[in-house]
Amino acid sequence: MSESAAADIAALSGIAQLRLAMSGEGEIAPIAETVGFSLIEVEEGRVVFEATPTRAVYNPLGTVHGGWMATVLDSACGCVVHSMLSPTQAYTTLELKTVFHKALTAGTPVRAVGRIVQMGRRAAFSEADLRGLDGKLYATATSTCLVMER
Repeated sequence: MSESAAADIAALSGIAQLRLAMSGEGEIAPIAETVGFSLIEVEEGRVVFEATPTRAVYNPLGTVHGGWMATVLDSACGCVVHSMLSPTQAYTTLELKTVFHKALTAGTPVRAVGRIVQMGRRAAFSEADLRGLDGKLYATATSTCLVMER
């Protein structure tokens, strides 16, 4: 991406940046390709990611590593905050708490839904859950983010 294109994207609101990335016209974070998830829905205060883990992310016990689930949930918690930002704002995660409810196995498609709990001038609070397409709950997360002017 050229410097001028990056500057043009930086001048957009958070929701506009996410919509552009989702359409394929903007650049999605490289972690999405590495971990294997896609942003499939976005609106102010709500995002949805979809993924299907493979055996490549297994832990020694033969299930999906908690770090994989935490990464998908962290992205949902962060991007939902991103969806609320003005063009002059940025954020960074201060805290992420993840709770694992059920073991996840390769080939199980999941969705991570992120929601804003509260958006303030300096801090944002978000939550996300990771569920199978059948509604089975695998993990949840809450996040606190620092909101700042660029």
